Amino acid sequence: MVIGEMDAAQVAAFFRGKNILITGATGFLGKVLLEKILRIQPEVTKLFLLVRATDDESARRRVQTEVTGREIFQVLREKHGKGFEDFIEEKVYPLAGDVMYEDFGLDTAKLKEVSKDVDIIVNGAATTNFYERYDVSFDTNVLGAKQICAFANKCTKLKMLLHVSTAYVCGEQEGLILEKPFMMGDTLREGTHLDIESELNLIKHTQMELKANCATDKAQRKTMKELGLKRARRFGWPNTYVFTKAMGEMLLGHLRGDLPVVIIRPSIITSILKEPLPGWMEGVRTIDSVFLGYAKQALKFFLVDPNTIMDVVSLHPHIENIKRDSIYILITHKTQLSLVWTDSGGHGGKHYDGGHASALRGTSTDHLPCDIIHEQPGLLHDSPGVGPPLLRGQPAARGKRRAHPAEQDALL
Repeated sequence: MVIGEMDAAQVAAFFRGKNILITGATGFLGKVLLEKILRIQPEVTKLFLLVRATDDESARRRVQTEVTGREIFQVLREKHGKGFEDFIEEKVYPLAGDVMYEDFGLDTAKLKEVSKDVDIIVNGAATTNFYERYDVSFDTNVLGAKQICAFANKCTKLKMLLHVSTAYVCGEQEGLILEKPFMMGDTLREGTHLDIESELNLIKHTQMELKANCATDKAQRKTMKELGLKRARRFGWPNTYVFTKAMGEMLLGHLRGDLPVVIIRPSIITSILKEPLPGWMEGVRTIDSVFLGYAKQALKFFLVDPNTIMDVVSLHPHIENIKRDSIYILITHKTQLSLVWTDSGGHGGKHYDGGHASALRGTSTDHLPCDIIHEQPGLLHDSPGVGPPLLRGQPAARGKRRAHPAEQDALL
């Protein structure tokens, strides 16, 4: 297959006239996605935002305060001027709900309205604390994925369910890491078998014991955090976050049925590279504290290997030199890129160079009216104004090599 040209207009065209349900919209990545869609495709029909709140009015106020009122919407606000609020009200529909509840806790009327309208679901809801309480992390990252899948199966015209996972579900392995989806029961430690139902029962049993012993809130937090780490390490994962995200992937793969599901696994997501606001960041997360400390000269030096490849993804989406064919996923790992797609019938895993491929499970795509379903951000190390190296036909930055799909039994 020949890699051709695809401009931003073709990407934006996919969202025209679509109804999209976004979970995790109040989070860092969620609000960037919302702003991007509204800015590049104002003809999107509706953006349903699932927000934790007591009612829809509270959800609306939370969206105004925590999302559309933030600095990242400055360019969009200037573009629409006095009509900005009307534009947002026309396009954005906050919903009071939570991914950990059946049907997100929506009432019957609201459930019926949303399920018949939604074309795309983007599940970005997650707790990303590495050492979160096991019960809290399990509720959102595991049971949340289950509820997302159950809801998606009720959507009569759904074209895609996009689930945001993490590159670090692969754990702390080194060398050649085969890229493949997680099956139920898979673990990273040889000789072990993971039973998600048993993990849920263990959580419930521990909670009952703590309650019976009249444990303090502090004692409960400590016990549940330690339980999460213990269970994660038992099965080969380094922390509770990546462990529960891996289980979430397993449930999606197991329960999706005929749903067109895409799982993306970005690495460390950091500030915006170019647009709408170069360098925009919200809060201090992951490696940002190191950069911030060095910039403020509070951290005079830190030990590094100058040949180390930064495993960082900019929030600025960049894509070029790609021919529109069927399903495209651009994913990053160790600053390498992979392009994975299927043909119009969903057959065969085709791959453009070696990097970190995605766990693509949408095996029936011939009913999709548009082909481009995901764009992964460009990389911090790219030269200004230049596309990702693999898409320019240049060698990738050197790092741990990921398996080419031809080296695996199956990619899809």
